Amino acid sequence: METLRWLLEAEIVIAGSALLLREVIGNGFGLVCALGGMFRKVWAWPVGIAGNLILLTVFMGSFIGLDDNPSLLGQAGRQIMFLAVSIYGWVRWTQSRRRRSADQDGGAITPEWASWRVRIGLIVTMILGTAALTPLFRSLGSWEPVWADAWTFVGSLLATYGMAKGWVEFWLIWVAVDIVGVPLLWSAGYYASAFMYLFYGVFTLIGFFVWWHANAKAKPKPSVETIHLDPTLSAPEDQR
Repeated sequence: METLRWLLEAEIVIAGSALLLREVIGNGFGLVCALGGMFRKVWAWPVGIAGNLILLTVFMGSFIGLDDNPSLLGQAGRQIMFLAVSIYGWVRWTQSRRRRSADQDGGAITPEWASWRVRIGLIVTMILGTAALTPLFRSLGSWEPVWADAWTFVGSLLATYGMAKGWVEFWLIWVAVDIVGVPLLWSAGYYASAFMYLFYGVFTLIGFFVWWHANAKAKPKPSVETIHLDPTLSAPEDQR
């Protein structure tokens, strides 16, 4: 119990600002999860789940009486959402890994581009989901600007689902989340998470190109097909 209490209450002072130790640890797990996801490793999912559980206590801190930091219900809610989607991704990647042949690369899945129909669906869901959740989060007392909290929630849901499906575009959704998430977290005083989001922004761009390359490398090379010509056109005059 003393160890648990220490973990919940411990702080790290950097440049005069106190950071929750569990916020740093939770984001560390998130970084390792992203690294595993870049190389399509199944172990990325359980590592990410551990980080989600830790970060849930961070963003719900004031709500459950652990600290006085502002509540970001979208950030807290997405940790719960991560748990559900991560279990799905864990199962799906495990099954895919078992089906892959020995001569394929070490990744659990082969990255694929989403169809245009799926891409449009993701964009529409991102916009409408943000609009729908903003008044809900505001009524629950989430930190302003509430729309940014809703945006990061919806985007995180779509990005995690896209990762589970193996869509290359999921990295770009994370970029959209990071662009909004960094100033939101910084304004709310979650400096460790804001810094990690900033780092993720660069990291996710690298991940996008890594998956793009993996997709291109996995495509079968076109085979040389025998071209059948009309014998009357290809045969020499003396053989007709």
